[in-house]
Amino acid sequence: MLAINKFMNKDFKNLIKEIKSCQTCKEYLPHGIRPVFSVHPSARIIIIGQAPGRKVHESGVPWNDPSGNKLREWMDIDSDIFYDESKIAIVPMGFCYPGKGKSGDLPPREECAPLWHEKILKKLPKIQLILLIGQYSQRYYLDNRKETLTKTVKAYKEYSPKYLPLPHPSPRNFIWMNKNRWFTKEVVPYLQKKVKSILK
Repeated sequence: MLAINKFMNKDFKNLIKEIKSCQTCKEYLPHGIRPVFSVHPSARIIIIGQAPGRKVHESGVPWNDPSGNKLREWMDIDSDIFYDESKIAIVPMGFCYPGKGKSGDLPPREECAPLWHEKILKKLPKIQLILLIGQYSQRYYLDNRKETLTKTVKAYKEYSPKYLPLPHPSPRNFIWMNKNRWFTKEVVPYLQKKVKSILK
């Protein structure tokens, strides 16, 4: 899915190749190594999620699942814009599918973010908004996050304009969304307005 094109300089291309060939977590990945991410020097928004699920691991396309459909709905953009890496970068906390646990997928591997995120962000100078999806990215990036994800998302304006914390758009979280209708009424329109303004 990720194209290394002529608009990327040599250092950027080398970083992408380095991530794709990373073997750091090999022994902990029961389904093998397949880093799934999408970056480009011109990207203006970056989505930092958790880790690829089984379906994404198989396709190699980030957010190619019901969660991705809901995220695109929240952002009010179609797939063409979502997958235009010159506009939107997609970088998970763990680049490879970690496998299944007792109650869903295992957490993202902890090695990935410290190893790669800073290097990637340094090469994305046009980023105006970082979407932090789920507790793992929020723990990593927000020094002043609240004691729960709900409270962190509700305090979204405290992290503006750089960050916007969001719950994971998984169907598993629809109960949370029904209990917290303020998210759809307040945060989603704010997100859509920001995305539209940045990508115009």
